[in-house]
Amino acid sequence: MNMRKVPGTGLSVSEICLGTMTFGTPVEEKEAIRLIHYALEKGINHIDTANMYEGYSRVAGSGGGVAEEIIGKALAGRRSDAIVATKVGMKVGLAAEDEFTSPAAIRKQLDISLSRLATDYIDIYYLHKPDPATPLEEIVTEIHHAIRAGKIRHYAVSNYDAAALEKLLHAADACGAPRPVMCQPPMSLLKQDALQDLLPLCSKEDIAVAPYQILQGGLLSGKYKRGMPLPAGSRKEEKPDWLWQLDDALFTKLEAIEANASLKGLTMTQFAIRWILEQPAVVSAIVGVKNERQIDEAVLACER
Repeated sequence: MNMRKVPGTGLSVSEICLGTMTFGTPVEEKEAIRLIHYALEKGINHIDTANMYEGYSRVAGSGGGVAEEIIGKALAGRRSDAIVATKVGMKVGLAAEDEFTSPAAIRKQLDISLSRLATDYIDIYYLHKPDPATPLEEIVTEIHHAIRAGKIRHYAVSNYDAAALEKLLHAADACGAPRPVMCQPPMSLLKQDALQDLLPLCSKEDIAVAPYQILQGGLLSGKYKRGMPLPAGSRKEEKPDWLWQLDDALFTKLEAIEANASLKGLTMTQFAIRWILEQPAVVSAIVGVKNERQIDEAVLACER
């Protein structure tokens, strides 16, 4: 597995990042732990999660924490083998500190995440979404406190557009606080908005990028075919509201992408992952998995 450096840090992350959004359901704890161990054996050292992740059981405002607990169990006795990223900001309860990124929310949710992950530090702590109510200076100052306390090594942003990230950078500089070292946007061959402004900004400011939804919920895996029944165990079958509408226009796009992949001797999944890894500032591609085969295919995509 190839490694890429995260600028401004001592971290080198694997080109494939293990996504854990499906851990809990449909990937139960025992199998999820086995998949984490398998990924580590394959050279994947980058694991991405969030305080809200609990698989398909997730509903707006539910408590989350399932994926973090699984990772904590999987890394028992081998914490140094992995670079763990988790997030704060999505709604995980009814209290004021259970959503967004106020100093109180960061303090509360960070300690909960550390406990679930059974660790005393988090390598990369993401602000999961912009906070419309908290001044940016307060956010970066609290993050700086957490870094100085040794609870996190670095922080990052997810779901920030270029304008929001630029404002955060200015606030960090004005406060003498560290800057975010990574950015996590949704991006795929079917969704390329981030290429317009966000990735150029990250390249300019030396911020690493680790995109998610790189297979667009499985649409870019090649499993969905025009006129064919939904594949058993697919996202569209299990969680239909989480996937785009399968219509003729989408199938036309998918068929064109698959044809281009075939010309290069690649599966559609491998083609989609390689495209992500070729984009500016990208250091790691987040891939959610349910089985070893999907890990193997992601690893193969990185072989050149």
